[in-house]
Amino acid sequence: MRGHHRLWRAPPLVLGLTGSIGMGKSTAGRLLRQLGLPVHDADEAVHALLGPGGAAVPAVVAAFPGVATKGVIDRKKLGTRVFNDAAALRRLEGILHPAARASAMRFLQRQARRRQPLAVLDIPLLFETGGERLCHAVVVVTALGVVQRSRVLARPDMTAARLRAIQARQMPDREKRRRADFVVQTGLDKRHTLRQLATIVRLLRQTRRRRYA
Repeated sequence: MRGHHRLWRAPPLVLGLTGSIGMGKSTAGRLLRQLGLPVHDADEAVHALLGPGGAAVPAVVAAFPGVATKGVIDRKKLGTRVFNDAAALRRLEGILHPAARASAMRFLQRQARRRQPLAVLDIPLLFETGGERLCHAVVVVTALGVVQRSRVLARPDMTAARLRAIQARQMPDREKRRRADFVVQTGLDKRHTLRQLATIVRLLRQTRRRRYA
């Protein structure tokens, strides 16, 4: 009984979820939610930071005049300002990354209060920003290059040149897979992806029970 008490007082094990553009990370995040895990989506956090009343809006407007209309950031304008300007991109990341990290920490604190055994941090640039230090384990989603390219080029306003520029800013897929604790292959069907994720979740639940028993 004492072991059970300790289990529920313990913080959640944190699973980092990442993957390069077009690899299926968003689908994996939705499937992890289906498996009952709370997921903090860094992209959603950034949208909130830049949305109406967002905490990052004043700093972004000060750094990039003209990207807001009536206090709302025009993400397309902002993207155009930083896309081919490394210094501007670093300036924007210097505003957004700490704010997104603070949002993730608040999420983890909420999950601890709710006595959640597992929690997920869905962060596209997990390794690039050192976010793996917040995680007990990391899962990387991957797919064949032809699948990745097909997915990305099907997006509105996406071009091959833009895809190459995005990939140049991201850690290569092979390096992410090398650093991962788990690798999930996508591109077959969602059931295959779900089975892989369910196996990982089961292993993590067992690990947590052993750790805090």
